[in-house]
Amino acid sequence: MPTFSDSRVLHIDITGPDRSGVTHALTSILAQSGVRILDIGQAVIHDALALGMLVELTDGIKASPLLTELLLKAHELGVQIRFSSASGADYEAWVAGQSKGRYLVTVLGRELTAAQLADVSGVIAAAGLNIDRIDRLSRRTSLAAPPAGARMCVELAASGELTSEASLRAELLALTSRHDIDIAFQEDTPYRRHRRLVAFDMDSTLIRTEVIDELAALAGVGDEVRAVTEAAMRGELDFRESFRRRVALLKGLPATALQQVIDRVPLMDGAERLVGTLRQLGYRTAILSGGFTFVGRVLQQRLGIDYLYANELDIRDGVVTGEVREPIVDGERKAFYLQEIARAEGLNMEQVIAVGDGANDLPMLGLAGLGIAFRAKPIVRRSARQSISTLGLDGILYLIGVRDRETIDLVEAGASAATAGRPA
Repeated sequence: MPTFSDSRVLHIDITGPDRSGVTHALTSILAQSGVRILDIGQAVIHDALALGMLVELTDGIKASPLLTELLLKAHELGVQIRFSSASGADYEAWVAGQSKGRYLVTVLGRELTAAQLADVSGVIAAAGLNIDRIDRLSRRTSLAAPPAGARMCVELAASGELTSEASLRAELLALTSRHDIDIAFQEDTPYRRHRRLVAFDMDSTLIRTEVIDELAALAGVGDEVRAVTEAAMRGELDFRESFRRRVALLKGLPATALQQVIDRVPLMDGAERLVGTLRQLGYRTAILSGGFTFVGRVLQQRLGIDYLYANELDIRDGVVTGEVREPIVDGERKAFYLQEIARAEGLNMEQVIAVGDGANDLPMLGLAGLGIAFRAKPIVRRSARQSISTLGLDGILYLIGVRDRETIDLVEAGASAATAGRPA
């Protein structure tokens, strides 16, 4: 039995097979001695329990048979129990350490390997941070029959004094290419799970195509327009100038071609699951697009988007004129609309998420509390604070702390509510 002559704090560690009633049985023994719990944490991994408690170690407890009773109860429950102690000075130093910075590192990919986790945790340690907790956000996958589109996401909570956030981000970004994973690094603030507005770019973000390229293909100028589009998205051309040049090439296109594009526009992977979950969680949503309203309105109705700002293609006498109506929605205009919507909703910018893939999305990504480059061009990935490339659009749910099992519950709840609302 350990001795605790100068100790003020007792650390109790319980490990073993998980079963109902373990926590109750052990804390009931502590309750009989009037023990004050200073800290507690519990985790279960594949039916293996890890329970830790930090309790105040008084003279009365030292003289009592408390530890013996805990040992006997642990043996009866089939778990292992271990005791260690700390001085009052050590405990106060630990308490003072709670003021250190707190951060979240989210690792996303199709699978998680030891090599990936070793490199990520190594970068975190080298930056002077300590990993306090690791949680799996993705669902469990079967070895026998892994589902199509399997994915893995773990969240690492870390704390410490960060010397250079820019250096840490650069190291993590390098790992994303080496391991074909995404890594998000965020401060752990109250806003993390309390953001309330998500604004999406449309082309190559909510949908998998660039609408203007689809129109150009129907007009027979696909190669010319596609080349200008790529240069603009890479940031090599001014968006307004490039946009006018591309629209001018559409002059004479029959208006009936617009419906052809609408009929075959493919949603981005995970878009419906993401937006549906956000709606269930009470988020407001917006499309802020340098594309066209004729597609945006269809998406707005289909997905239940609250706000839409995009460009109005000018059509007269049943044909495209090659002009676009003012104001053109470029990067600055997107940022302006994002602020206006946030103001209308009574939100500050820390409560806002913006998602996009092109250089014209950078202004709004920079303004938002959480700016996410989604399957983005290299210049956008390097400039945005967060990036997702390996998963679908619904991978964004992991960055706001939503677990897969929670989205399943929300979908079921939404379906039940819809059924209940139908007339008999």
